[in-house]
Amino acid sequence: MLSGRRLDLLDPTPVDIEIEDIAHGLAFVARWNGQTRGDYPYSVAEHSLLVEALFSRMWPRAGAADRLTALLHDAPEYVIGDMISPVKAAVGPEYGELDKRLSAAIHIRFGLPALTPPTLKKRIKRADSVSAWMEATQIAGFTETEATRFFGRPAPELTEGLDIHLRPPVEVRRAFTARHTELLEQLP
Repeated sequence: MLSGRRLDLLDPTPVDIEIEDIAHGLAFVARWNGQTRGDYPYSVAEHSLLVEALFSRMWPRAGAADRLTALLHDAPEYVIGDMISPVKAAVGPEYGELDKRLSAAIHIRFGLPALTPPTLKKRIKRADSVSAWMEATQIAGFTETEATRFFGRPAPELTEGLDIHLRPPVEVRRAFTARHTELLEQLP
């Protein structure tokens, strides 16, 4: 990693996880396989910030730990990349196991439970689906009808005032790290 840490992908440990590595990696990993409009790719870091913002709107009483879990929901992609669902399925269960091991190490590193509780996981997935609808309609070329078929149409109040603006990776990296710091400072 750029931090100098050595990360064993097959047996990751929390002491080898640094937020700077995660933020940097996610800021340079493109969602939608880079097939989005704009001068910059839409990064997983930008997506993660949007998911956390949506999650916070959907569950305004959620605590900092749940919001941090939402922000880090795709954190393993800083080293394994963002694969579309059909490719993940083709790779097989090994991909999911690798993702689980990395997630557990990341969560433990930042004081979260190794495994995300099922209810919280479902809530984050709902925010993720709203984000996917927004991304599909705003930057990935889907019509609203197509996006709704795949992701469901979100309530307008959830997305009001949340537009996707593509930024250079360095800006997204700073924003992701700053939000992570804010949420860590709110943990008990």
